[in-house]
Amino acid sequence: MDASALAALLFGEPEAEAIAARLTGARLAAPSLLEYELANVCLTKIRRQPGQRETLRAAFGLAHRLNVETVAVDQASVLDLAEATGLTAYDASYLWLARSLSGELVTLDRRLAAAFA
Repeated sequence: MDASALAALLFGEPEAEAIAARLTGARLAAPSLLEYELANVCLTKIRRQPGQRETLRAAFGLAHRLNVETVAVDQASVLDLAEATGLTAYDASYLWLARSLSGELVTLDRRLAAAFA
């Protein structure tokens, strides 16, 4: 799963229910950069909605409860994949991991989803 999918769950975004249904009973894995991306999403939300700071920080703090396994990715392969697909190296990390695990890629990012298809 990528940060867009996890952020939808944590921050109660409209797509959260559909994401949750896709994840039921699944092994959840992501590159270690997921933690940084989630922190950045939270920070962006706090800056846009400073009155919601405590609620957003509390939601961010729940990420560990989802037991997402962080997995090291092969950076050279990720770079090759990013060049081949036009994705950022960040997004290519999620794509590479999904392919290497022969798993499904859960994302709200249309470009990333298209590259996975």
